[in-house]
Amino acid sequence: MWFKNLQLHRLSAPWTLAADEVEAGLARHAFFPGTSLEMQTQGWASPRENGALVHLVGKQMLLTLRTEKKLLPTTVVNQVTKARAAEIEEQQGFKPGRKQMRELKEQVTEELLPRAFSIRRDTRVWIDPVNGWLAIDAAAPTKADEVRSLLFKSIDPLPLETLQVNLSPVAAMTEWLSSDTAPAGFTVDQEIELQSSAESKATVRYVRHPLDPEDLRRHIAAGKRCTRLAMTWNDRVSFVLTESLAVKRVAPLDVIKEQADPSARDEDERFDGDFAMMAGELAGLLADLTAALGGERKTAEAAGSERKAA
Repeated sequence: MWFKNLQLHRLSAPWTLAADEVEAGLARHAFFPGTSLEMQTQGWASPRENGALVHLVGKQMLLTLRTEKKLLPTTVVNQVTKARAAEIEEQQGFKPGRKQMRELKEQVTEELLPRAFSIRRDTRVWIDPVNGWLAIDAAAPTKADEVRSLLFKSIDPLPLETLQVNLSPVAAMTEWLSSDTAPAGFTVDQEIELQSSAESKATVRYVRHPLDPEDLRRHIAAGKRCTRLAMTWNDRVSFVLTESLAVKRVAPLDVIKEQADPSARDEDERFDGDFAMMAGELAGLLADLTAALGGERKTAEAAGSERKAA
């Protein structure tokens, strides 16, 4: 059940909400299947199909945002609309105007929606109150935006902010390649992307290819900067770090898989064991990655809170 992607956020204040309080907030925006005329519906669903919207293991929380969308291709709507417009033109003796075509297209869409197929997509959220992380398993920022939007509606107040570090990922990754030195606890894998800051955006990619330090330095000297870098943490977890500080293609390595509890009696026990292991490993990875990027940069609000506490 490992997350494949991590859109990272920080809990800007100590987490004080119990699981049942979070559950109550999510319940106000729970998922219900859409009607035949709804193009898309969203809401919180149970991560384990047991009715609970918050799956709790230790102090770690797992949430799931479910999105149901009707598959109604634009080409199909346009084809039917065009055929209807031809019939109307024959009846009235002239082509439908712009307003009539818009109304006709809306009518066709409403007629076809009940026959459209529906697809569901689940996006998972991991809340780590112990170490102050909230991560969304989404490859695209737009998908993470949908989750954040509903989180803020469901949990109020939600002490959430984007992770800020002192070194930009691009500057740090470029320096690691230029010096041929990975940060402590990490190794660089055979996949990178270097991109020019010039208007041409010239890009060089290495995929499963040995990295020659001299070649990399020549590209960097020519003005290219590292925008994606595959790495491994402590021989335990592999991932790709991007210029936007997203962590993608997260994968546990064999040393972790071998630690899975073979005595787990059923699927629920295995799931909880995997979730607990993922939370522990990723918390360690994120702490080391933040340190490698110069440490966390405090926002003005957080700094003010610390001064007050002192």
